[in-house]
Amino acid sequence: MLRYKKTIALSFATFIARRITLKSKRTFSKLIVRIAIVGIMLGLGVMILSIAVVKGFKREIREKARGFDGDMKVVKYGPDNSYENSSFQADTVFEKKAIKNPLITAVMPFASKPGIIKVNNEIEGVVLKGVNKSYNWQFLKKNMVAGKVIDFSDTTRSKTQLMISDVTANRLKLKVGDKVLMYFIQQPLRKRPFKITGIYSSGIEDIDKTYVIGDINLIRILNGWDKNEIGGYELKIADFNSMPVAAAFIDDILPEKLKEYTVMETYPALFEWLNLLDVNTQVMLILMVIVAVINMISALLIMILERTAMIGILKAMGAGNWGIQKVFLYNASYIIGIGLILGNVFGLGLSFIQLKTHFFKLDPESYYMNFIPIKLNVWDVLLLNAGTMTICLLVLVIPSMLVSRISPVKAIRFK
Repeated sequence: MLRYKKTIALSFATFIARRITLKSKRTFSKLIVRIAIVGIMLGLGVMILSIAVVKGFKREIREKARGFDGDMKVVKYGPDNSYENSSFQADTVFEKKAIKNPLITAVMPFASKPGIIKVNNEIEGVVLKGVNKSYNWQFLKKNMVAGKVIDFSDTTRSKTQLMISDVTANRLKLKVGDKVLMYFIQQPLRKRPFKITGIYSSGIEDIDKTYVIGDINLIRILNGWDKNEIGGYELKIADFNSMPVAAAFIDDILPEKLKEYTVMETYPALFEWLNLLDVNTQVMLILMVIVAVINMISALLIMILERTAMIGILKAMGAGNWGIQKVFLYNASYIIGIGLILGNVFGLGLSFIQLKTHFFKLDPESYYMNFIPIKLNVWDVLLLNAGTMTICLLVLVIPSMLVSRISPVKAIRFK
């Protein structure tokens, strides 16, 4: 019997709610409902787009920095931020221990040396990054503008091959196949001829303005190192989120006189900016939810005031305050639900269009890429929907209490 009464009460509340939502003949009510739906739709759509764009930015920029410089570097203790490494003997024991860890996917020797390119009556200060045939070329191949990567099959010719960024190529008016001279400031002054084999674009200005890529054996010759000496190791890890664990592991197995630092320490300003994007996103989400809540509160209050006579009649027929409140809360649920559906269509639709077409462009000099990146996550969308619905309904319980202040006698007389 009790279950039957609850079913009748539920059917009564939902029936009335449906009748006064979209089936209402009152023009003003329809206008308020439509405004509320549009407000929810725009709010959710903007939230979905905001999270997708910010996560896309973070992924793209992080992958660019990781792709060129690795996730971690191991170097000899020495002056910080020096473009010329102190040498040490390659440690095969360390390499084997590191690569056995499933977190570590690559251990690559490298060395760097500052130099000056002189060509076409122009000079440009650069840093030669020397690598060998074990280097992971996946990132650079993906970001090649012209030409190809260095060919290590001929050890003599590889020492004369050079890869430069599109920034350097544009500044010095160079193209693939051009020959250049690079001067290395040391005693005595050394110069070497190079042929441009490839032009790449990492998308990060600090990298593209600074580095060119060549053979590590050339740096060994210039510095008088033996064949086993290197300037450091670049390490790549399988999952960026496991960086703290991987860094702790590398610290434990590092030989004496060597230190490690992560890509976040290499580009602190870049990653601080990415962290600021998270703060901006949180502020955006809070503002959008506040706008949606205020919009719904306004709509609910107007609908309650417009239905004052109906509330009076329902009370006179024996309906309780909570039962009538449920009518308006169900009414609000319908409005919010329709708004959420349209918001998903709006937000996800624009996201998919941008993901497939890269229609909306950016200035690469300011944003490190030439299009707005998108990264969609099912859980983000579900949490945004559930959170918006829950917050709106919880907040709407308070204005719905206005029902209890309406006297049935006055309400019917007012009609």
